[in-house]
Amino acid sequence: MCLALLDGRAWTAGELAAHAGVARSTATGHLDRLIGGGLLAETRQGRHRYVRLADPAVATLLEDITARLEPGLPPARGLRAVTADAALRRARTCYDHLAGRLGVAVTDALTGAGLLDQRNGCAITPDGLSWLTDALGVAPERLRADRRPLARACLDWTERRPHLGGLAGARVCEAFLTRQWLTRIGSGRAVRLTPSGRSALRDLLGLTGLD
Repeated sequence: MCLALLDGRAWTAGELAAHAGVARSTATGHLDRLIGGGLLAETRQGRHRYVRLADPAVATLLEDITARLEPGLPPARGLRAVTADAALRRARTCYDHLAGRLGVAVTDALTGAGLLDQRNGCAITPDGLSWLTDALGVAPERLRADRRPLARACLDWTERRPHLGGLAGARVCEAFLTRQWLTRIGSGRAVRLTPSGRSALRDLLGLTGLD
């Protein structure tokens, strides 16, 4: 249920129960504990109760925990599940930033271009700030961190390597979606790189061979 909530949307208990394959009463009990622990937030609208991750830090925590699971999540079974799993591994959103092979590839390309410094933690360089505002058109005021760090290395649970999180990661993902370089697959977390996205990433970051 927590991994489903990484798509950033609000879900009902019934939807999460169906997604997890458990009884609604079981889902409700777990959700009550997660809300009580401050990991989830709830909103009531009429008779319905919607839950979502409390904040981006919870999304980062979930990705970190999942990446450290041993021996990892069980393999998908059945053609539909295998196809969905492959799409998630290829490219997905991690709450509000880009993850999967594509997210890691973009992070590596930013680092190689000197836009991101991962030598001592994770930091956007001055050239990186200029790239975000000039190449992606992000307004400077939208990169001013408050409680959320500007850049954070988020350990990718499928690649076991970091992808860019934090405020900068969110703005990159937002720009890619707004410019239709990425398109969502169905209603879940998986995304697909569009032909214009391939061209843009090749021109901006020298990324090629992306599927």
